[in-house]
Amino acid sequence: MLKMVQKECKTEHGTVCYWVNEFVEGRKNLVFLPGLTASSRLFEKQTEYFSSFFNCFVWDAPGHAKSRPFNLNISLDQKAQILFSILQTENFSKPVLIGQSMGGYVAQSFMQLFPGEAAGFVSIDSCPLQKKYVTAFEIWALRNVEPVFRLYPWKSLLKAGAAGCSTTRYGQNIMLQMMSEYDKDYYSVLSGAGFRMLADAYASDRPYIIDCPAILICGTRDRAGSAKRYNTRWVKETGLKIFWLVGAGHNSNCDRPEETNRIIEDFVNSL
Repeated sequence: MLKMVQKECKTEHGTVCYWVNEFVEGRKNLVFLPGLTASSRLFEKQTEYFSSFFNCFVWDAPGHAKSRPFNLNISLDQKAQILFSILQTENFSKPVLIGQSMGGYVAQSFMQLFPGEAAGFVSIDSCPLQKKYVTAFEIWALRNVEPVFRLYPWKSLLKAGAAGCSTTRYGQNIMLQMMSEYDKDYYSVLSGAGFRMLADAYASDRPYIIDCPAILICGTRDRAGSAKRYNTRWVKETGLKIFWLVGAGHNSNCDRPEETNRIIEDFVNSL
Protein backbone atom coordinates (compact mmCIF):
# COMPACT_ATOMS: atom_id res chain seq x y z
CA MET A 1 0.00 0.00 0.00
CA LEU A 2 1.41 3.35 -1.09
CA LYS A 3 2.96 5.43 1.71
CA MET A 4 1.65 3.08 4.43
CA VAL A 5 3.93 1.64 7.11
CA GLN A 6 3.16 -1.66 8.84
CA LYS A 7 3.02 -1.68 12.65
CA GLU A 8 1.92 -4.10 15.37
CA CYS A 9 0.06 -3.85 18.65
CA LYS A 10 0.33 -6.66 21.20
CA THR A 11 -2.78 -7.35 23.27
CA GLU A 12 -3.69 -10.03 25.80
CA HIS A 13 -5.67 -11.77 23.05
CA GLY A 14 -3.03 -11.67 20.32
CA THR A 15 -1.14 -9.24 18.08
CA VAL A 16 -2.93 -6.82 15.74
CA CYS A 17 -1.23 -5.76 12.52
CA TYR A 18 -2.09 -2.35 11.09
CA TRP A 19 -0.81 0.29 8.67
CA VAL A 20 -0.49 4.07 8.91
CA ASN A 21 1.04 6.72 6.71
CA GLU A 22 3.32 9.46 7.99
CA PHE A 23 1.32 11.41 10.56
CA VAL A 24 0.90 15.10 9.78
CA GLU A 25 -0.48 17.38 12.51
CA GLY A 26 -3.64 19.19 11.47
CA ARG A 27 -4.76 16.66 8.87
CA LYS A 28 -8.00 14.80 9.33
CA ASN A 29 -7.72 11.19 10.51
CA LEU A 30 -9.33 8.45 8.42
CA VAL A 31 -9.77 4.98 9.90
CA PHE A 32 -10.60 2.16 7.47
CA LEU A 33 -12.23 -0.95 8.95
CA PRO A 34 -12.59 -3.98 6.62
CA GLY A 35 -15.41 -6.48 6.81
CA LEU A 36 -15.48 -10.04 8.12
CA THR A 37 -12.80 -12.33 6.56
CA ALA A 38 -11.46 -9.40 4.51
CA SER A 39 -8.02 -7.91 5.14
CA SER A 40 -6.59 -4.42 4.90
CA ARG A 41 -6.29 -4.97 1.15
CA LEU A 42 -10.02 -4.35 0.86
CA PHE A 43 -9.28 -0.63 1.13
CA GLU A 44 -6.13 -0.47 -0.99
CA LYS A 45 -7.80 1.83 -3.55
CA GLN A 46 -8.79 4.16 -0.72
CA THR A 47 -5.48 4.25 1.17
CA GLU A 48 -3.55 4.74 -2.08
CA TYR A 49 -5.66 7.81 -2.81
CA PHE A 50 -6.20 9.37 0.61
CA SER A 51 -2.73 8.81 2.12
CA SER A 52 -1.42 11.80 0.14
CA PHE A 53 -3.50 14.34 2.06
CA PHE A 54 -5.14 12.68 5.10
CA ASN A 55 -3.74 10.69 8.00
CA CYS A 56 -4.81 7.12 7.23
CA PHE A 57 -5.13 3.97 9.32
CA VAL A 58 -6.21 0.51 8.20
CA TRP A 59 -5.93 -2.81 10.00
CA ASP A 60 -6.17 -6.51 9.57
CA ALA A 61 -8.92 -6.93 12.15
CA PRO A 62 -8.16 -9.26 15.08
CA GLY A 63 -8.00 -12.86 13.82
CA HIS A 64 -7.71 -11.77 10.19
CA ALA A 65 -4.79 -12.14 7.75
CA LYS A 66 -1.62 -10.92 9.50
CA SER A 67 -3.40 -10.35 12.83
CA ARG A 68 -3.08 -14.04 13.70
CA PRO A 69 -3.03 -16.02 15.88
CA PHE A 70 -5.71 -14.29 17.90
CA ASN A 71 -8.44 -15.29 20.36
CA LEU A 72 -11.57 -15.38 18.20
CA ASN A 73 -13.91 -15.43 21.20
CA ILE A 74 -13.58 -11.71 21.87
CA SER A 75 -16.68 -9.52 21.72
CA LEU A 76 -17.44 -6.64 19.40
CA ASP A 77 -16.85 -4.32 22.35
CA GLN A 78 -13.39 -5.78 22.92
CA LYS A 79 -12.55 -5.30 19.25
CA ALA A 80 -13.66 -1.65 19.48
CA GLN A 81 -11.62 -1.19 22.66
CA ILE A 82 -8.51 -2.55 20.95
CA LEU A 83 -9.10 -0.15 18.07
CA PHE A 84 -9.49 2.80 20.44
CA SER A 85 -6.25 1.91 22.22
CA ILE A 86 -4.30 1.72 18.96
CA LEU A 87 -5.73 5.00 17.70
CA GLN A 88 -4.72 6.71 20.94
CA THR A 89 -1.18 5.38 20.50
CA GLU A 90 -1.09 6.77 16.95
CA ASN A 91 -2.58 10.15 17.99
CA PHE A 92 -5.63 9.55 15.80
CA SER A 93 -7.97 11.83 17.72
CA LYS A 94 -11.49 12.54 16.42
CA PRO A 95 -11.22 9.99 13.60
CA VAL A 96 -13.61 9.54 10.69
CA LEU A 97 -14.58 5.87 10.95
CA ILE A 98 -15.06 4.21 7.56
CA GLY A 99 -16.37 0.68 8.01
CA GLN A 100 -17.31 -1.87 5.38
CA SER A 101 -19.83 -4.52 6.48
CA MET A 102 -18.49 -5.88 9.82
CA GLY A 103 -16.21 -2.84 9.97
CA GLY A 104 -19.33 -0.70 10.17
CA TYR A 105 -20.48 -2.66 13.21
CA VAL A 106 -17.07 -2.15 14.84
CA ALA A 107 -17.48 1.58 14.23
CA GLN A 108 -20.94 1.61 15.84
CA SER A 109 -19.61 -0.27 18.87
CA PHE A 110 -16.76 2.27 19.05
CA MET A 111 -19.28 5.13 19.16
CA GLN A 112 -21.34 3.31 21.80
CA LEU A 113 -18.31 2.84 24.05
CA PHE A 114 -16.59 6.16 23.36
CA PRO A 115 -19.27 8.80 22.73
CA GLY A 116 -18.00 12.01 21.23
CA GLU A 117 -14.74 10.48 20.02
CA ALA A 118 -15.65 10.04 16.34
CA ALA A 119 -15.72 13.04 14.01
CA GLY A 120 -17.67 11.19 11.35
CA PHE A 121 -18.92 7.79 10.22
CA VAL A 122 -19.12 6.29 6.74
CA SER A 123 -20.99 2.99 6.52
CA ILE A 124 -20.14 0.96 3.42
CA ASP A 125 -22.51 -1.97 2.83
CA SER A 126 -23.02 -2.26 6.57
CA CYS A 127 -26.22 -2.14 8.63
CA PRO A 128 -27.56 -0.61 11.86
CA LEU A 129 -26.79 -2.41 15.12
CA GLN A 130 -30.04 -1.65 16.93
CA LYS A 131 -32.01 -4.76 17.82
CA LYS A 132 -35.24 -3.33 16.37
CA TYR A 133 -33.92 -3.90 12.86
CA VAL A 134 -33.57 -7.68 13.17
CA THR A 135 -35.82 -10.62 13.98
CA ALA A 136 -35.21 -13.36 16.53
CA PHE A 137 -34.75 -15.81 13.67
CA GLU A 138 -32.06 -13.63 12.09
CA ILE A 139 -30.14 -13.52 15.37
CA TRP A 140 -30.45 -17.31 15.63
CA ALA A 141 -29.20 -17.70 12.06
CA LEU A 142 -26.16 -15.54 12.80
CA ARG A 143 -25.23 -17.90 15.63
CA ASN A 144 -25.30 -20.91 13.32
CA VAL A 145 -23.22 -19.86 10.32
CA GLU A 146 -20.16 -22.00 11.08
CA PRO A 147 -21.77 -25.47 10.65
CA VAL A 148 -23.41 -24.32 7.42
CA PHE A 149 -20.08 -23.18 5.98
CA ARG A 150 -18.50 -26.49 6.95
CA LEU A 151 -20.95 -28.32 4.68
CA TYR A 152 -19.54 -26.70 1.54
CA PRO A 153 -16.37 -27.75 -0.32
CA TRP A 154 -13.63 -25.13 0.04
CA LYS A 155 -13.51 -24.38 -3.69
CA SER A 156 -17.24 -23.74 -3.67
CA LEU A 157 -16.92 -21.38 -0.71
CA LEU A 158 -14.12 -19.47 -2.42
CA LYS A 159 -16.11 -19.11 -5.62
CA ALA A 160 -19.31 -18.13 -3.85
CA GLY A 161 -17.51 -15.69 -1.55
CA ALA A 162 -15.81 -13.84 -4.40
CA ALA A 163 -18.88 -13.76 -6.65
CA GLY A 164 -21.23 -12.89 -3.80
CA CYS A 165 -19.21 -9.91 -2.61
CA SER A 166 -18.30 -8.19 -5.85
CA THR A 167 -19.56 -7.59 -9.36
CA THR A 168 -16.24 -6.60 -10.99
CA ARG A 169 -13.19 -8.64 -11.93
CA TYR A 170 -10.97 -6.54 -9.67
CA GLY A 171 -13.33 -6.85 -6.72
CA GLN A 172 -13.76 -10.59 -7.14
CA ASN A 173 -10.03 -11.17 -7.54
CA ILE A 174 -9.14 -9.18 -4.43
CA MET A 175 -11.80 -11.02 -2.39
CA LEU A 176 -10.56 -14.37 -3.65
CA GLN A 177 -7.00 -13.46 -2.69
CA MET A 178 -8.07 -12.35 0.80
CA MET A 179 -10.10 -15.52 1.40
CA SER A 180 -7.24 -17.69 0.11
CA GLU A 181 -5.10 -16.63 3.06
CA TYR A 182 -7.16 -19.14 5.09
CA ASP A 183 -8.07 -22.79 4.80
CA LYS A 184 -11.65 -24.03 4.98
CA ASP A 185 -11.49 -24.87 8.69
CA TYR A 186 -10.15 -21.49 9.77
CA TYR A 187 -12.46 -19.59 7.40
CA SER A 188 -15.47 -21.40 8.88
CA VAL A 189 -14.35 -20.75 12.45
CA LEU A 190 -13.53 -17.09 11.73
CA SER A 191 -16.87 -16.51 10.02
CA GLY A 192 -18.79 -18.29 12.75
CA ALA A 193 -17.08 -16.30 15.49
CA GLY A 194 -17.71 -13.04 13.68
CA PHE A 195 -21.41 -13.67 13.16
CA ARG A 196 -21.84 -14.84 16.77
CA MET A 197 -20.13 -11.63 17.87
CA LEU A 198 -22.65 -9.69 15.81
CA ALA A 199 -25.58 -11.70 17.20
CA ASP A 200 -24.43 -10.93 20.75
CA ALA A 201 -24.24 -7.22 19.93
CA TYR A 202 -27.79 -7.24 18.55
CA ALA A 203 -29.05 -9.23 21.54
CA SER A 204 -27.54 -6.70 23.96
CA ASP A 205 -30.25 -4.27 22.79
CA ARG A 206 -28.18 -1.14 23.38
CA PRO A 207 -28.88 2.26 21.79
CA TYR A 208 -25.87 2.32 19.41
CA ILE A 209 -26.43 6.01 18.80
CA ILE A 210 -24.49 7.56 15.94
CA ASP A 211 -23.36 10.76 17.63
CA CYS A 212 -21.53 12.35 14.71
CA PRO A 213 -22.23 13.27 11.08
CA ALA A 214 -22.71 10.08 9.05
CA ILE A 215 -23.46 8.84 5.55
CA LEU A 216 -24.32 5.45 4.10
CA ILE A 217 -22.91 3.85 0.95
CA CYS A 218 -24.42 0.68 -0.51
CA GLY A 219 -24.16 -1.20 -3.78
CA THR A 220 -27.37 -1.63 -5.75
CA ARG A 221 -26.36 -5.27 -6.33
CA ASP A 222 -25.37 -6.00 -2.73
CA ARG A 223 -26.60 -9.56 -2.15
CA ALA A 224 -25.09 -10.12 1.30
CA GLY A 225 -27.86 -10.91 3.75
CA SER A 226 -30.45 -8.14 3.83
CA ALA A 227 -28.07 -5.19 3.54
CA LYS A 228 -30.17 -3.32 0.97
CA ARG A 229 -33.35 -3.79 3.00
CA TYR A 230 -31.65 -2.73 6.22
CA ASN A 231 -30.13 0.36 4.58
CA THR A 232 -33.46 1.39 3.11
CA ARG A 233 -35.08 1.21 6.55
CA TRP A 234 -32.03 2.85 8.20
CA VAL A 235 -32.52 5.88 5.96
CA LYS A 236 -36.26 5.97 6.65
CA GLU A 237 -35.77 5.72 10.43
CA THR A 238 -32.90 8.22 10.77
CA GLY A 239 -32.91 10.50 7.74
CA LEU A 240 -29.27 9.64 7.02
CA LYS A 241 -28.10 10.34 3.48
CA ILE A 242 -27.40 7.27 1.39
CA PHE A 243 -25.40 6.90 -1.81
CA TRP A 244 -26.43 3.93 -3.95
CA LEU A 245 -23.52 2.76 -6.11
CA VAL A 246 -25.12 1.45 -9.29
CA GLY A 247 -23.99 -2.05 -10.24
CA ALA A 248 -21.74 -2.47 -7.19
CA GLY A 249 -21.90 -5.49 -4.91
CA HIS A 250 -21.29 -5.93 -1.19
CA ASN A 251 -17.70 -4.71 -1.47
CA SER A 252 -18.87 -1.60 -3.27
CA ASN A 253 -15.71 0.37 -2.51
CA CYS A 254 -13.83 -2.22 -4.61
CA ASP A 255 -16.38 -2.24 -7.42
CA ARG A 256 -16.64 1.56 -7.61
CA PRO A 257 -13.41 2.88 -6.01
CA GLU A 258 -13.30 6.30 -7.70
CA GLU A 259 -16.93 7.05 -6.87
CA THR A 260 -16.44 5.82 -3.30
CA ASN A 261 -13.36 8.03 -2.88
CA ARG A 262 -15.20 11.07 -4.18
CA ILE A 263 -18.10 10.51 -1.77
CA ILE A 264 -15.77 10.02 1.19
CA GLU A 265 -13.64 13.04 0.26
CA ASP A 266 -16.64 15.33 -0.06
CA PHE A 267 -18.01 14.09 3.26
CA VAL A 268 -14.71 14.48 5.14
CA ASN A 269 -14.15 17.97 3.72
CA SER A 270 -17.63 18.97 4.87
CA LEU A 271 -16.87 18.17 8.50
